[in-house]
Parts: sequence; structure tokens; C-alpha cells
Amino acid sequence: MSCFSGDLNFCRDCGNILPVPGRENTITCPRCSFKIPVREFTGQVIKSSVVFNPLDQSSSTADREEDAELKGPVIDRRCSRCNREGMVYHTRQMRSADEGQTVFFTCIHCRFQEKEDS
Repeated sequence: MSCFSGDLNFCRDCGNILPVPGRENTITCPRCSFKIPVREFTGQVIKSSVVFNPLDQSSSTADREEDAELKGPVIDRRCSRCNREGMVYHTRQMRSADEGQTVFFTCIHCRFQEKEDS
């Protein structure tokens, strides 16, 4: 008895994605060896779509780069230049994988940037 139901693209026993039907008469799940006849896929239509973000023609490249540095979570951290609260941060793995990541902070008021190795 199957514990999964619904889309034919998924195994009814384990829920794994089934491979694309080939020349065989059955499709075998690579995970649990469940078999399903290819004829059950007759008439099935496979659709896919790609959605691109619209280009914003109203702002220049420089404006977009300035706004990009102020995107992200705002934290209660005091700027060392203007001494006001509120900085945006993002992280990057700048060193080897077994070392900590680097945190980049940008002040939301004066846009001063600083970094911290963790």
C-alpha cells in the first residue's frame, strides 16, 4: 500500500522524484525500487517556465549599486563614524572553509562601511 499520492512524478512508496520515462515498459524508483508502468504517464504534459526579474529602466546603474549596499537586515550596532544606531550587514566566506566568515556592516545613515572577521 502506498503512503504517498498525487503527482505521478514522485514515487508512491518513498516520495522520491522518479526518473524520466525511457524505452522500458516500467519506471523504477532509484531509491526504493518501486515500479510503475509507463502507460500511466500517457497523456501527461510537462510544463516549465522561467521568470526573469524586470529591468528597472528608471534608475541608473550607480543608483542601483548605492541601494544594493543598504539591503539586508538592520541591526542595533553603533556606527563608528556618525555614532548613530542602525547598520545593515551581509556575510561572505572570504577565507578557507574551516575559518569563520567575514561580516560586512554598512551604516544606514552615513553609509560608512566596516568589516569584522568572525
